[in-house]
Amino acid sequence: MSYYGSSSSGGRGGQRVEYGRTYVVRPKGRHQATIVWLHGLGDNGASWSQLLDSLSLPNIKWICPTAATRPVTAFGGFPCTAWFDVEDTSVDGRDDIEGLDASAAHIANLLSSEPPDVKLGIGGFSMGAAASLYSAACYAHGKFTSGIPYPITLSTVVSMSGWLPCSRTLRGKMESSHIAARRAASLPILLSHGRVDEVVSYRNAERLGHYTIPEEMDDVGKWLSSRLGLDRSR
Repeated sequence: MSYYGSSSSGGRGGQRVEYGRTYVVRPKGRHQATIVWLHGLGDNGASWSQLLDSLSLPNIKWICPTAATRPVTAFGGFPCTAWFDVEDTSVDGRDDIEGLDASAAHIANLLSSEPPDVKLGIGGFSMGAAASLYSAACYAHGKFTSGIPYPITLSTVVSMSGWLPCSRTLRGKMESSHIAARRAASLPILLSHGRVDEVVSYRNAERLGHYTIPEEMDDVGKWLSSRLGLDRSR
């Protein structure tokens, strides 16, 4: 495992958003896929890089960035690592479009220099899962909500204990574009959620709790191997 330094990306009002440390888990076998994995609210990339390094997926390179530290409305404005601001995780909550766009752009930038023959994916847990699903929507639309073109091609998306930002308007946007609908239909997405999750309601994802278990991670590994066509060669 190696470490890339912090980086920045355009944020709210054109300001620079300073992201934290990014950890990279190198593939132990032939490099077939690269996946950016996003942590949950208040966490960092280091904890997930250690878990992902233990999975039996030798052909995947994992990029585990750390979100910027920002005030979070759900915590009364207390600053912590977060991919975007959030009031609550219900469909009625306010969507921080600028924060979502900035993080989605940062994620895409992390994948933009990967070799052309390597499949690209995004996954995450909780708020990281929400940012992953938002990135999937940007890929389907071919652009960020700001109108800037989305620069990469995604092959897979994984959401664990997350929710879908901008869900109130997403269906209309998809149905208004044949290209977006076709991309969305062809993008493999794995949704995994605890049935007894008391943080992000199971109902909002469609109650295991708001954490992962080994069996769940095994399922993720099997699904990725199948969908990405990994040969597990070393």
